[in-house]
This record gives sequence, structure tokens and C-alpha cells, in this order.
Amino acid sequence: MFEATKVGRTVGKDEFKAQRDELRTELLEAQRQLKESNIPIIAIIAGVEAAGKGEVVNRLNEWLDTRGVQTFAFWELSDEERERPRYWRFWRALPPRGEIAILFGGWYLAPIEQRFQGHCDDAALDAELARIVDFERMLTQDDALIVKFWFHLSEKDQKRRLKELSRDDRSRWKMLPEKSNFSEQYHLFEHVGERVIRQSDRGIAPWYLVEAEDTRYRDLTLGKTLLQAIQARLGQRVVTEPATAPDPLQVPESPSAQITLLDQLDMTQSLPKDEYKEKLKLLQQEVNELTWTAYKKRRTTVLVFEGVDAGGKGGAIRRITSAVDARLYRTIPVAAPTDEEKAHHYLWRFWRHIPRAGHMIIYDRSWYGRVLVERVEGFATEAEWRRAYSEINDFEEQLVENGAILMKFWLQVSDEEQLRRFKDREDTPYKRYKITDEDWRNREKWPRYKAAVNEMVARTSTEYAPWTLVEGDDKQFARIKVLDTLCDGMRAGLKKEHGELGTGVVRCGDMLRADDR
Repeated sequence: MFEATKVGRTVGKDEFKAQRDELRTELLEAQRQLKESNIPIIAIIAGVEAAGKGEVVNRLNEWLDTRGVQTFAFWELSDEERERPRYWRFWRALPPRGEIAILFGGWYLAPIEQRFQGHCDDAALDAELARIVDFERMLTQDDALIVKFWFHLSEKDQKRRLKELSRDDRSRWKMLPEKSNFSEQYHLFEHVGERVIRQSDRGIAPWYLVEAEDTRYRDLTLGKTLLQAIQARLGQRVVTEPATAPDPLQVPESPSAQITLLDQLDMTQSLPKDEYKEKLKLLQQEVNELTWTAYKKRRTTVLVFEGVDAGGKGGAIRRITSAVDARLYRTIPVAAPTDEEKAHHYLWRFWRHIPRAGHMIIYDRSWYGRVLVERVEGFATEAEWRRAYSEINDFEEQLVENGAILMKFWLQVSDEEQLRRFKDREDTPYKRYKITDEDWRNREKWPRYKAAVNEMVARTSTEYAPWTLVEGDDKQFARIKVLDTLCDGMRAGLKKEHGELGTGVVRCGDMLRADDR
């Protein structure tokens, strides 16, 4: 694979200067046009040691307007990063639409180094690369352009470069003990690099192999390739929408075909007031103890609350938060996205709130808005909400793999009880803020919402992140069911060791996290 990067291409000084000036002008014009688009650009810079990756990124920053460019190097994990899923650090680096992010190694760096150092095998590497392919596909389907560069040298040229670097005080950080064996195991690194490129080279996110021996050729090739990719992307929409499939929200004529999971709930269940008070006190005490245990064990708790309007989400959440030390939890109310959030993939705003290990986060509505309100109201295209199921499942799997205890609650009330609560809110002055015109409009669309909820639960209630459906006509019963489920889930989750988490698939990234712990 790498033979084409060892043929000795060169560019003379005069030719370089002439091409450089023209290239820089065209890059700045493309960047200007990019700012007016919905396209975020992600450039990944990878390759063998001593290929000049730092030099070429510095050159690129010289040629571009740095006000629209951010550069990220993923070296040692920070304390913040160690306490969150591995991809959290990458989500934070994703650029807003119209801007460029340059990533040194990106999500490939850890798997490559872990495999090279023998901390995982080819099967574990392939499993992580499969996740990377899915991740890149998700980003490109959201209009991102991913351009991946692999800079390569012959074994002879690398040894010469490494000797030069060892004499350069400014580059001694590159000669740390763990880096010194790259030249000694050149062929192993080539093997790993080739496997990575073969498994992750896709038309939507291709790899470009660049010969790095001649610095002028290397730099011009990077600039031209990036320019051509941006120009092509600005000129056409490369992400195609799949053929339209039947909409499951079109309710069938047969009444029996309209039955959903929500129709199976026994909404008559209730709890006497005295029993409610007794259970509430005991369960809140247990929740308090469990959250402190989770804090000591560095286990994150993620709670997701969804449900119909006036379904009792707020009341259930308050019964949890009143039992937990305020220093240990954070509640995130999810409303319409801000301009900053709209400039990123829809999952970005949820990734950014993932707490440090040992803390609890409560989402009052969540990422499921993509397959509920955005789907029903037409804010998301059919292609967007259809692919969201797998995107959400992967997101939740990463949380659980990292040690999070994840629980999801859907609170349901009958049509009659919802109407009663709506009228009560209108008639009670201090409750009027809770009722809006939108709530009434949503009631008219309930058949479509009910079908969407049914498909959401069917597609996203997984072994590692199941849904709990809560019968909410009786508020007391609903709150106790939520607290009881929370205690059961936390007890079970806290008994598991790190190796028992997730789906059991070993990935190079997982090996890194386990070693860090």
C-alpha cells in the first residue's frame, strides 16, 4: 500500500513559491465560501513518526485564516477526559458549521498506538475501526467533510529524520522512551497503518497517502488536496437521502393494528397516600446512599426522562433531586436548540454535558427529541430521524462501556388524565406557566406521537439501556415506580466491575481505558 509514498517526488524552490501563492489565494477564497455554508471540515493528520506532521499543520495554518481554524492534539488524557467516554474529547473538538478543525491523529491515534504497543490484537483493532467508520458516517450524513491524510516515509528516511530530531532541542519531546522504538519496529507500524487505512477508507471519508520526504512536495500536496475536497464539497451535496420508506406514523385503518406498547399499560394502578409517604422516605434514603456509593466508586449515573405533556416528569425528577446532595447531580432541561447547538451535530449538545465520573446527570427530555418531536413536527428529515436510532444506540453503548449507569423513563398518562391536568393548569395561577398553545396542539397529534413512541422504544430499548414505561395517572404510584427502578438499577450497576460493562466487544480504545484505570 505504501509503495507509492516512497518514489522520491520533489518540488523545486521556485516552483514551490509560484504554486504556494496561488494555492494560498484559492484556499482563502474557499474558506470564505465555507463560512456561508452548513459544512464543517474535519482534517485528520496521521502517519509515521518524523514525517513532519507538525510542520505541515503549521504551514496550513499560515495559509488559512486562523479565525476559522482550530487545531487539536490528542496527547495524554487529561483528568477530565479519563472520567468520561473516550469520544467525549473528540466531540468537544468538532467544528461548528462553516469552520475547520485540524486533528492530530484524531480518533485513530489511540487505536494505532495501542495496537503497535501490543496492548490489543487485530480483532480488537478491527472492532474499534468499525466504530470509527460508523462515527464518520454519522458526521458526514450531517454534512461534515472529513479529509484524512497519512504522511509516510521510507524506513531509511525515517531513521535519518529521527536522528536530526534527536539533535533539535525543540523536538526532544518526540524522543520520549515510548517513541524511541518506532524506528526499530518500522515494519510493524506499517502493518498497523495499512490495516487501519484498509478498514476505514470510505468514499465518504477517504484517506490520502502523502509522500513526506520532500517537505515542499508534502506541503503543496496537503494544501491542494484539501482545497480540491472543499471545492468539490461546496459544489455539490454528496450525502444522498435514502429512498422514502413507508411512514410508520401513518396509522393503519384496522383498529387492532393501532395497538402500541403504551396501550398495554395498566393506567388504573395507584398507591394509597400513607403507603406512598412510607415508601418515598425509604427509597429517597436509599437513593442518597447509592449516589454517594457511586461517587466513591467513580461511577456516573445518567437518567433520561421523556413522556407526554403533563406526564409528571418534573415531579418525578424533584423526588430524586431532593434526595441527592446538590454537589453530586445536575439537571439539564432540554428545549429548542440554540444557534450554537444548531451549528453542530444534534448529539453534540448532549455529549458536552456528560459529567465527570461519580456524578449524576438528569436529562429532562433528551436526544430522543430527534425521533419524537423533530420527527412528528417535520423538523428532521426522514433520513435524519431514521438513522438516529442507531446513532443513539451507539451513544448510549459508549456511556455504558465507560461505566455509566444509564436508565431511561417514559412517563405516560391517559388522554382523560392529561386533559384534566391541562385544565387544572389553566385554572391555577401558579401553574399557568406550565401550559402553552403547543401543548394543546400536541394533543391533536397524539396518534402520530404514540406511533413514534412505540417505534422509539422498540428500536432503542437495548440490553444495556432498556426503557422503563411508567403508568402515570396516579402521581404517587409513578414517583414510587421511578424511585424503585432507580434504586434497583443503581444497585445492579454498582455490583458490576469494569470488565463486565457494555456488550462484551473488546476494542483498542477499551483497552486504553482499562489500562488507565
